[in-house]
Amino acid sequence: MAERKKVLITFKPKDQRSEQSKDKREIVQDDVKARLEFVDVGALQRRDQLPTAVPPDRLALDINEYAAPIVAATLTDDEINALKANQNVAAVEEDGLCYAMPTRLEEALHYEEQSAQETETVPWGISRVKAPRAWECSRGKAVKVAVLDTGIDGDHPDLAANYRGGVSLVTDESQSMDYNGHGTHCAGTIAAALNGAGVVGVAPAAYLYAVKVLSRSGSGNWSYLIAGLEWCINNDIHIANMSLGGSSAPMALRAMCDLAWQRGVLLVGAAGNSAGPVESPARFDSVIAVSAIDSANTLASFSCRGPEVELCAPGVNVLSTLPEGQYGTLSGTSMACPHVAGAAAVALGAHRYTDNVTLRRLLAWTADNLGVPGRDDQFGFGRIDAERAACEFVVPPQIDGIP
Repeated sequence: MAERKKVLITFKPKDQRSEQSKDKREIVQDDVKARLEFVDVGALQRRDQLPTAVPPDRLALDINEYAAPIVAATLTDDEINALKANQNVAAVEEDGLCYAMPTRLEEALHYEEQSAQETETVPWGISRVKAPRAWECSRGKAVKVAVLDTGIDGDHPDLAANYRGGVSLVTDESQSMDYNGHGTHCAGTIAAALNGAGVVGVAPAAYLYAVKVLSRSGSGNWSYLIAGLEWCINNDIHIANMSLGGSSAPMALRAMCDLAWQRGVLLVGAAGNSAGPVESPARFDSVIAVSAIDSANTLASFSCRGPEVELCAPGVNVLSTLPEGQYGTLSGTSMACPHVAGAAAVALGAHRYTDNVTLRRLLAWTADNLGVPGRDDQFGFGRIDAERAACEFVVPPQIDGIP
């Protein structure tokens, strides 16, 4: 049997195709011998799941019909070559892997051990970005934040009040429950509730949505992330947290990030943990790249850096939620990223009619500069400041380097 490979097929706009009467499913199926089961990602609602009875190599993701026409499928070399030669197809790219970006998991703490009101912990990063001082202006009430990650344990005592469901786009994990811990940890930093126990997040009244694009192992195909971004567009998500990435990404991902940005989604991405150049998708112009700092406001040794870095946030020894009512400490730009997403939610809660362009400029304009004046490769415009972003009612100017 011929080997099959995961690929991303990007189509030309319909008005530029030689066969305008055919939709992209028909074009693919004409060149593929096996019958594929197509799933319209844009039609998936909260708590929907991919078909479990269909073998993964027969499942195809139909991603965005008009602005970014993409299909993700598993094909043979002959089928791939036929599609590459098809005049209706713009590109066929390998559907590689992206990864969660933590560096260390410390000992977990049980929720039951922190049940009394006086034991609620404000993690150091939450205080450092001045979130408690911002709550006088906004707690991010009803701002919709998607966590594109390993899922979320929506039953966690600190997350249940703000959890609004989600979707799994991982072909062999049908539930949005988190079996890894990474996504739940990010979710807690964003919006753990102010409930007198456990920990609290930057935006304790924001709504959380699990968009599962990474498996229990912490990895997932780029197609899952691309599909997740389309889900965000179609479900009116305000802010997308992407504490994941890789060193090499397909052009189809850049196209979908650009489309999500154009449709009003604020995209926040982890810069990466290789101490090298900023990784994808954070390196894209449409994404806020976040580097990690420690409690001394020094760039974390593992943090990627470069001209794409836009903001920095706490990312070393960050305490947050873990599945099954637990808590634990993680380090990584993955942990810095949700501090920025949470601050964006707090700011949007205070400035309800702000679009994503103005919101992004506001976050940069109000950041606490840590390096040379202006923007630098380590800290970007500076450490995110939730208080200033939420409580200063200013219209930020246009800033060089921000779309």
